[in-house]
Amino acid sequence: MKTTWKEIPPVPTSQEFLDIVLSRTQRRLPTQIRAGFKITRIRAFYLRKVKFTSETFAEKLSSILDNFPRLADIHPFHKDLLNTLYDADHFRIALGQLNTAKGLIETVCRDYLRLIKYGQSLFQCKQLKRAALGRMATICKRLKDPLVYLEQVRQHLGRLPAIDPNTRTLLICGYPNVGKSSFLKNISRADVDVQPYAFTTKSLFVGHFDYKMLRFQAIDTPGILDHPLEEMNTIEMQSITAIAHLRSAILYFMDLSEQCGYSVSAQISLFKSIRPLFANKLVFIVINKIDITRPENLDEETQKELQELVNSGGNVEMLQLSCATTEGLMNVRNAACDRLLAERNAQKLQAGTNASGEITGRLGEVMKRIHVAQPIGGIVREAYIPDAVKEKVKYDKNDPDRRKLARDIEEENGGAGVYNVNLKDQYLLENDEWKYDKPPEVYLGRNVADYIDPDIEAKLAELEEEEARLQDEGYYDNESDEELDDAETADIKYKAELIREKRQLIRNENKMRKSLKNRALIPRSKKAVQLEKMEKGLQNAGYDTAAITERARSLSRPRGRTSSTGHGTPAAGDDDSMDVDQTPRQRLARSISVARQRSQSAVNRREDGVTSVTARSKADKLAKLGQKKMNRNARQGEADRHETAALPKWLLAGKRGNGSTRSR
Repeated sequence: MKTTWKEIPPVPTSQEFLDIVLSRTQRRLPTQIRAGFKITRIRAFYLRKVKFTSETFAEKLSSILDNFPRLADIHPFHKDLLNTLYDADHFRIALGQLNTAKGLIETVCRDYLRLIKYGQSLFQCKQLKRAALGRMATICKRLKDPLVYLEQVRQHLGRLPAIDPNTRTLLICGYPNVGKSSFLKNISRADVDVQPYAFTTKSLFVGHFDYKMLRFQAIDTPGILDHPLEEMNTIEMQSITAIAHLRSAILYFMDLSEQCGYSVSAQISLFKSIRPLFANKLVFIVINKIDITRPENLDEETQKELQELVNSGGNVEMLQLSCATTEGLMNVRNAACDRLLAERNAQKLQAGTNASGEITGRLGEVMKRIHVAQPIGGIVREAYIPDAVKEKVKYDKNDPDRRKLARDIEEENGGAGVYNVNLKDQYLLENDEWKYDKPPEVYLGRNVADYIDPDIEAKLAELEEEEARLQDEGYYDNESDEELDDAETADIKYKAELIREKRQLIRNENKMRKSLKNRALIPRSKKAVQLEKMEKGLQNAGYDTAAITERARSLSRPRGRTSSTGHGTPAAGDDDSMDVDQTPRQRLARSISVARQRSQSAVNRREDGVTSVTARSKADKLAKLGQKKMNRNARQGEADRHETAALPKWLLAGKRGNGSTRSR
């Protein structure tokens, strides 16, 4: 169960709340809408904006409601503590106002979505959106007081100590200035303020300590005065709440020396008045400051009243200590912890049995798993201890006859870093000689040793002897065989060279074939033929080439260009003529220059229609003055590029999923 609320996030004020929601809406849905858009697109944009704002309001309000504790779901101790500190009714009202505002915002959103759905223009949809967000903002501004109150509650909740209502707890109570905080400071590490005046402790303080490997918590409560419950203030009600609801051992502190400012009879009267809150709990009457006054030093009547409190029934026990001298301090703590543990264990055992005494519940499930085996026939089997263990002598480093340890063997053999531990020494095998055998080598699931001839070394020696004998006998000295081998080797090399050359030729042919295949095919009629070659060929065939040569020269001249003689043939020395015998590079440069001349306009637009230089400068000034106003307002002119939409329609139109929109 949650015992602390330090993780509750801060609650913003109404203005901060409004700024957070509206800025988030503007960041997520920036205004990118034009009057030229389709009305369906305009409606969809403003519908999305109103709906997103409503959802953001609802999300923030729900987060605040969920983070604060619900009074119906927490422990009664925390519930009464919240009621004591903050007034549960005010707390409920504040959370209820946030919940109501959430519903109102959702209703406003639903109503205006219906209206925007049938908007007829950009202006109408925009005004409906403004009205919707305005009403939501008005509802948010009305939450000014609840949000401020909840922020104060959150800050105070974060400062409350983390108290677990169900763990092992010692609860310290009594009149003010009787030594409660001093006791807590001595038995735990709690940072408690200890002063020699009353009501130093104004809230609950928690300290933790360990006893018998278990964690205990001790709670120091503010002092209580003996007056009716209705007259107690907030400080005293915290103590009453803790006493009433926490499952703990009660340590009621008393000061018999009356240095606290209250008489012994008043302290006894307070114990009797809050006695109903101690029902079903362990109660210890702790007599503090025994270094000044002990119970034996009191008069008989007061001693009798104290004894009546102890003997009045219930689990009441009297303990004595002195926080100043720490006399009996740990005894009080240990006695209270022992009795508390015994009581909790007894309650667990009692919870696991029914009215007839049978074990049930969780205890029954555990007991069913435990089985103690006993020998059949009532045979008693005592524990057996080997003689070697009984006779074992305690190791003494100074004893010369001591048994050797692994550490001693290490020191004898050079120490750490030099000595290696023999890990195979303690192997338990049938034959001790097997300890140091090498493990078999396995390859592909088979033992390699199975495929090794055990006589391989002897056979290898015989083979080497035979080789040496053959060499001595001159078996390898046959010259004819060597010549034969040289001829065969030369023939093989020659054939290999022929194969390499043939392979290279085939590779080159394939490369040429591939390059010719990829080359563009030019029709024979379009291929360029030199004029001299053509004339020579026709003359050899017996034809007159004068007319053909003149026709070729006329076709090679630029179009629209005539000679200075007025005919189609160029005059001598005319630069515009093109000789058919020019190289392709010269003809290309000539064609580019002709194309540039054709692309140039015959009329200068800047000077066309202007009578003089003065009129032309005046026209330029008028043009600049006409554009000056447009430039000042940063508006588009006729020279500016015009885009109908800020975003491309092909990228954003239509329904899209959650994927990327970088490409269609």
